[in-house]
Amino acid sequence: MREARTQTCDVILPLEKSEDKEAQLRAVSRRLNVPPKAIYEMRLRKHSIDARKKDVKVNLRFEVGIGMELEVEPEFRPDYPEVKAGAKRVVIVGCGPAGMFAALRAIERGWCPIVLERGKDASARRFDLRPILKEGTVIEESNYCFGEGGAGTFSDGKLYTRATKRGPVRTVYETLVAHGAPERILIDAHPHIGSNLLPNVVKAMRESIRTAGGEVHFETKVADFIVDDGKARGVITADGGEFTGDAVILATGHSARDIYRILAEKNIRTEAKAFAVGVRIEHPQPLIDRIQYNLSETGKRSELLPAASYTLATKIRGRGVHSFCMCPGGFIVPAATKNDEVVVNGMSLAKRDSPFANSGFVVTVEPKDIKDGDGIGFQKKLEQAAKIAGGGGQVAPAQRVVDFIKNRDSTVENLNPTSYTPGINPARLDQILPKWIVNRMQEALIRFNKPMRGFTSPVANLIGFETRTSSPVRIPRDDETLQHPDVEGLYPCGEGAGFAGGIVSAALDGLRCADAL
Repeated sequence: MREARTQTCDVILPLEKSEDKEAQLRAVSRRLNVPPKAIYEMRLRKHSIDARKKDVKVNLRFEVGIGMELEVEPEFRPDYPEVKAGAKRVVIVGCGPAGMFAALRAIERGWCPIVLERGKDASARRFDLRPILKEGTVIEESNYCFGEGGAGTFSDGKLYTRATKRGPVRTVYETLVAHGAPERILIDAHPHIGSNLLPNVVKAMRESIRTAGGEVHFETKVADFIVDDGKARGVITADGGEFTGDAVILATGHSARDIYRILAEKNIRTEAKAFAVGVRIEHPQPLIDRIQYNLSETGKRSELLPAASYTLATKIRGRGVHSFCMCPGGFIVPAATKNDEVVVNGMSLAKRDSPFANSGFVVTVEPKDIKDGDGIGFQKKLEQAAKIAGGGGQVAPAQRVVDFIKNRDSTVENLNPTSYTPGINPARLDQILPKWIVNRMQEALIRFNKPMRGFTSPVANLIGFETRTSSPVRIPRDDETLQHPDVEGLYPCGEGAGFAGGIVSAALDGLRCADAL
């Protein structure tokens, strides 16, 4: 045997053997061409499922100690330096992933973060979800979009990202683990935390900020920006308070529409950008399991398999049509921020054990597709139409997929059961949505049914409307300094500024903006 060493090894095992330690050892032994007794230790580094064929396989990556033990794993724990007296101050508007990660990085860089959040802390925020779910009443500053942790706190905590070139994704995962997220996110190919676990993680991150000497203020809504001689000095809040600093990171998320209005009033430039709108499509989870895992009509998913998910995308006459924020074993939730609108989104708990699967099903909208390029007005019009078609409260308009494709009515009797607590009302979504969007959605559904036979079956509902996929506005910034081109010290950041699209990419952007200070 060669000298003691560590080595990375990839193996593929049948599903039923994938959790068997002896089977793992034998596979690694064969792969590395060393006897099993030479392998002192194996540590799982990556886990992914390949369900493309009937016989499901599991891809495993191990770090292997050959003739030696592996080094002790570092303990993931929050450990930030204390902010020193007289440190520079950065005002961070928004306590979502972009704002929280920016605050933690600012502390590491010796700055004092002052985080302002219009909504409530995660514990109080949870109580404010009851009125929207049970009574159809939106608490407009504390809901599924506004509050500690941002929109992602109660939207599954999906961490998969393709934004690996934007920064250290592993650092984001390790920071979450240090604050209580399950270590499994470090190895899963498509990690998620779950809406039942994520609130405790964001609360722990808040405590790290405060313990180090930073500040976090809830129910503190920004009403104006303090700009002197072209430099951002701080903000004025709705109650007349002022928070000043050496820079401002603007990380408000995609639903803080009043921020764009304030910027316009101060002649701070914004730009229209592409976004997407559509519906939530909901199926029974066993149907998605059967399709994705090639099961028989009566077959059931193995306990070793997670609730099946999917990703679908196509392009029709120059516009993308795709699934978005797919929630296996999940729920559809009301994501409105005003009482004159209905907006839907999706979430899952950590176990993903709901009997339903849902996903956004959306079409790309370019600024030139709408009057004056007013994306916010376009979104709002659809949200208000959904409110009327739903019939009251947060009841959402819905149509069976088969009826949507054939331009016909669904009825109260034939609409399928749903996970959406406020309830659904039959409506002609094919008539409410713009025709150019409807036509593309209908064609895409037929296309998607080819690789996923049963996707357009009568058991599927469409529920409207999914309008908050991303911001229709970009707040420009310099590519090098990340500051607004016209306002020194103003750092547009994350989803609300148009530079991210999910928890991880927003967190990465927060790190970048804090580094740019």
